[in-house]
Amino acid sequence: MTARYPGSVITTLAVENYRSLRRLVLPLGTVNVVTGANGSGKSSLYRALRLLADSARNGAVAALAREGGLPSTLWAGPEQVSRSVRAGRHPLQGTVRTGPVRLLLGYAGDEFGYAMDLGLPKGEDSAFALDPEIKREAVFTGPVLRPATTLTERNGPVVRVRDAEGRWDDAVAHVQPFDSMLSEVADPQRAPDVLRVREQMRSWRFYDHVRTDSGAPARAAGVGTRTPVLSADGSDLAAALETIRETGDRDALAEAVDQAFPGSRIEVRVENGRFELLLRQRGLLRPLTAAELSDGTLRFLLWVAALLTPRPPALMVLNEPETSLHPDLLRPLADLVLTTAGRTQTVVVTHSRPFAAALGLAAEQYVIDLRAVELIKEDGRTVVAGQGRLDEPPWQWPAR
Repeated sequence: MTARYPGSVITTLAVENYRSLRRLVLPLGTVNVVTGANGSGKSSLYRALRLLADSARNGAVAALAREGGLPSTLWAGPEQVSRSVRAGRHPLQGTVRTGPVRLLLGYAGDEFGYAMDLGLPKGEDSAFALDPEIKREAVFTGPVLRPATTLTERNGPVVRVRDAEGRWDDAVAHVQPFDSMLSEVADPQRAPDVLRVREQMRSWRFYDHVRTDSGAPARAAGVGTRTPVLSADGSDLAAALETIRETGDRDALAEAVDQAFPGSRIEVRVENGRFELLLRQRGLLRPLTAAELSDGTLRFLLWVAALLTPRPPALMVLNEPETSLHPDLLRPLADLVLTTAGRTQTVVVTHSRPFAAALGLAAEQYVIDLRAVELIKEDGRTVVAGQGRLDEPPWQWPAR
């Protein structure tokens, strides 16, 4: 299947010193399935991707502060582990830090790449001690950041941009240590590449443990308006499904519901501008309202609305979408995920081996590039099973 995305495809994701991610450089494909045991670092990888997306909205510093600042989120192990320690001949001991404190996040794409370096704030007296500072940023082209491929870079407060002739304009802007250049310097005239990177990253979409309990917003009727993108809490589920039926792929919607619940179809009841979701099932005399649906049924319909969006993002990231689903729904969910592969690059984080296997079988059927990544722990570090340092994609961070 040839993918047609609304933005640049991410080819490499890189994270360094974030929680258990001491150094992680991942190649990404069309559909990426991240598995691993509890505590292997799956959630850290998901949160690192969210931090990257937050940087495009000037929210990475605030997000890290909510996690307790850099002291709570930095890699807690030593900078280096000797061969004797790895072999078990000597115990792990603390060492004196030789390099600067750095939390590094970045990606490379088939069009542009971006990298960010966050560090400790300066020693001035401030009530905002948990806010890290943005030390370096770079927007570049090609698979690797190099001086020749850098288009825009930030060093401390100073941002400079390369002009059309390849010369540096050093007087573009001065930004605060808590502001990202993605928000402050996204000028279509002077820094169009920054604007394009920012808008692509802002389109990234994340869904994580959407509520399906008895008080979940998705169970209640609500005011309806055209909803091409399902909200994070699922409160506009009925409107999102009706939007797909009217302006999206209604055949895919009907097929997904029938595959999961044979003989069933969804309806949306509209009264005085309020939308209510109904599910009509074979053998029942009346449709069931969203308030009556099981957690698993409601969750599947939420994934239908999210994945069949008429406005696909450049990147869709799903965190454990199989939660509370019956095993019989894993293959329909896998088919649903793969149905979107031609429109959206996808990352699925899952602890379920049966769901990962269902995704693999669906990928074979649809002839889709699926990249499976298993995370494991080594000496407290999250690493990719079977990936050595020489197997990593090339990567370079901005120099401090």
